[in-house]
Amino acid sequence: MNQQTPVPPHEDPVLFAPAPRPTFGAGLRTWFLTGLIIAGPLTVTAWIVWWFISTVDGWVKPLVPVWMWPDRYLPVSIPGVGVVIAILGLTLLGFLAANLAGRTLLVIGETILNRMPIVRGIYKSVKQIFETVFSQTGTGFRRVGLVEFPSKGMWSIVFISTPPSSSISQHLPGREHMSVFLPCTPNPTTGFYFYLPVEDVIEVPLSPDEAAKLIMSAGLIQPETQAKLAQLVEGVRLEAK
Repeated sequence: MNQQTPVPPHEDPVLFAPAPRPTFGAGLRTWFLTGLIIAGPLTVTAWIVWWFISTVDGWVKPLVPVWMWPDRYLPVSIPGVGVVIAILGLTLLGFLAANLAGRTLLVIGETILNRMPIVRGIYKSVKQIFETVFSQTGTGFRRVGLVEFPSKGMWSIVFISTPPSSSISQHLPGREHMSVFLPCTPNPTTGFYFYLPVEDVIEVPLSPDEAAKLIMSAGLIQPETQAKLAQLVEGVRLEAK
């Protein structure tokens, strides 16, 4: 009776079959996706920058005398001059506001605005938003957390905002509270703002940028995925050198 000699595991042709070589179509698809990953963000970024420069130039140009624009003396139009003038103007305004004379004028201007019924409310609200967002010492929207919403067992990402003011906290029952903003997908500029007990908010080690990308992509762009894409782009750049 013939018995087949067992094939040692290290010689099994099934286990050690050579990996199939990628086809030309698969390689072409990989090259296309890699090029899309590299060119897509560059194109969108360039379009946003160009839109911003054109918009600011359109706002600033009517406010500046014609003789100050380089376009009058050069055969080609130079974009971005309005942005430079706007940056210099805002810096000069901040410098003046830091001095006694500038602060006096600022107080006089705010006093006039406070006497206008409709304009007063708009100015105060916008000023508070700008002071909160651009404050260098504040903590608003610089921390990310998780809350149970819209029902128990379902968790949503929130941005932790500033603590509630004394006029509100004294009416909140019992425990210490914090204010949070829950953005909607895919538009994080809309959402819900509410107060929660501190122990009901779980802070997570995510930056606001990572959380915003996670929300806008509906979970498709995870923080780990962003790192992998960055490694892929870096590898393609190194191979091109």
